Amino acid sequence: MGTVDLTQFHQVFYDESLEALDGMEEALLALEHGVQNPGADAPERVNAIFRAAHSIKGGAATFGFNDLAAFTHVLESLLDEIRSNRRAADEEMIELLLQAGDCMRGMLTRTRAGTPVADLTSESLRARFAAMLGNPAAAAASPQASELPVAGWRIHFRPRANLLRSGNDPLRMFRELARYGALVVKQVQVLQQPRPAFAELDPTAPMLAWELELHGDIKRRDVEGVFEWVEGDCDLAIELLHDRRAGEVPQDAAPSAAQDADKPGREAGAHTDAGSIRVGIGKVDALIDMVGELVITQSMLGNIGEHFSMDRLGRLQEGLAQLERTTRELQDSVMRIRMLPIAAVFNRFPRLVRDLEHRLGKRVRLELRGETTEVDKTVLEKIGDPLVHLVRNAIDHGLETPAARVAAGKPETGVLRLEARHEDGYVVVEVSDDGGGLRHGPIIAKAVELGLVSPGQELDDQEIAELIFQAGFSTNKEATDLSGRGVGMDVVRRNVRDLGGSVNVRSREGQGSTFTIVLPLTLAIIDGLTTAVGGERYIIPLVSIVESLQLKARSVRHVAGGGEVFHFREEWLPLVRLHEVFGCAGAETAVERGIVVVVDAGGRRVGLLVDALVGQQQVVIKSLEAHYQRIEGISGATIANDGGVALIVDVDGVVRASARRRAA
Repeated sequence: MGTVDLTQFHQVFYDESLEALDGMEEALLALEHGVQNPGADAPERVNAIFRAAHSIKGGAATFGFNDLAAFTHVLESLLDEIRSNRRAADEEMIELLLQAGDCMRGMLTRTRAGTPVADLTSESLRARFAAMLGNPAAAAASPQASELPVAGWRIHFRPRANLLRSGNDPLRMFRELARYGALVVKQVQVLQQPRPAFAELDPTAPMLAWELELHGDIKRRDVEGVFEWVEGDCDLAIELLHDRRAGEVPQDAAPSAAQDADKPGREAGAHTDAGSIRVGIGKVDALIDMVGELVITQSMLGNIGEHFSMDRLGRLQEGLAQLERTTRELQDSVMRIRMLPIAAVFNRFPRLVRDLEHRLGKRVRLELRGETTEVDKTVLEKIGDPLVHLVRNAIDHGLETPAARVAAGKPETGVLRLEARHEDGYVVVEVSDDGGGLRHGPIIAKAVELGLVSPGQELDDQEIAELIFQAGFSTNKEATDLSGRGVGMDVVRRNVRDLGGSVNVRSREGQGSTFTIVLPLTLAIIDGLTTAVGGERYIIPLVSIVESLQLKARSVRHVAGGGEVFHFREEWLPLVRLHEVFGCAGAETAVERGIVVVVDAGGRRVGLLVDALVGQQQVVIKSLEAHYQRIEGISGATIANDGGVALIVDVDGVVRASARRRAA
């Protein structure tokens, strides 16, 4: 009888374990809120946390992930004491359990990567849990703990009465330890108090106890081997050395979402594995129905093709029309499978906000709205980091301390709101706060210092807001681990633009700021308007288009700096000639013989001058950067109906390129 290959179930275990950790973190945060505001549902939250740990332990043991199973076993025992009311779930305990959740995420990541699973952090936490349970001996019981490379060990050595009488010499043991690494005596304790007179000294009675630190990549079993001969004749405790330089985190400062949310690969409360996706059965049923319709249509067209005559032309046209409808519906069904609620990203922020509150001494109320808004999976995976930057900046720079808020006549608790919604074929995500807003004075002073503006130059609110997106721009005098290194907002804008979106800010000094990210619903397929410019074809996304019109020559005015504007619905709009931006030869230069396509570019309307409109079509986006190189003003390419290549216009990029061209 053959054995079952359990590796085929590993991915399911990873997905379910990360979901369990998400639920565990959510329950812990709710439990912490309950500690501060007592309620009646604490037992159910504790049970939910226990079930999550128990589920992960069971799966880890089944698949032979022994380090993870050992860690969760001790954690489960601690949770069982809380569940049975033998231990209180106070704020200190909740902080410790949150650290355990972070540690388990790291262990899962290393398990999936096939690298050593247990590390200094996991072993330190497991030893602490074991000690709390009254079982310090279990601190060294991890199956591979003795094999772990470590930064060092702390050794508590206290001789008993018979140690010297048995011929053992502590100094000899210390010299043996020094062979493995750098040995440091941290503390010496005198055992005999008060000290006896010289005439009454017993040379065989131990007088001293030591606390030592042994630095180096040393296995635990080597340290234990030095003291093997004095087992039973001393009190010995060997602990992992908390070395911050080696990345170890002390018990009172374990890694948190606030500290690590900006590190690549961190899964802060949300996980989106690029290799898999969970789909509701309703979406799968709809897809199967569409495939069935496609098979029927294909069979009908095949029959017409086999017995074709001109009198069957009408049926052929009808069949082709049906094929087009079915293909469109099939495409829509496939795209809906890739759509996931943005809650997968939003769910990371309660923990992030909570940790930043504690670190910065601020009080923040997080409000989440529109969590059910669906976004393409690819967009969802890439929007997390920009949002983390915005949330961190909002709490660090935007929201004031409780004392400052009270002095300004505000409630001491600041409000941070994340909201998502669909709007005109795009998904709009807003991060807003009721803090101090953008401080115009320091921003302008820094801009003058960097040479971005001239001294005394007058800027409106929008122009001042745009300055914070400049590379290297920061008003902080000293860099911190949260912000102030001159990287952040420019990275946010670049990442969002890489997704084909835009980011803008509205702010009122003293009242707060709102950052708005506008993203396409999907990065795969768009509806576009094909235009001709010289001998080239450019596709303008349909969602950006306001209107197309022909202008008379007298409708266009020239302005200082070489720009052009035209009158459109009671306002003057900039005119951008696409053939100038992209260097197209043979293009129409007379405005009255071309077509102006009015588009919305990041909240601003501009007119794009093209030669002619070819037609509307749905296009599949292909990455130009992956196959050629990145070109400003172009978001991708597609294969046109005749097999040729058409370029897809990045409206925001075109407007920026045109502005730089005029400035030059």
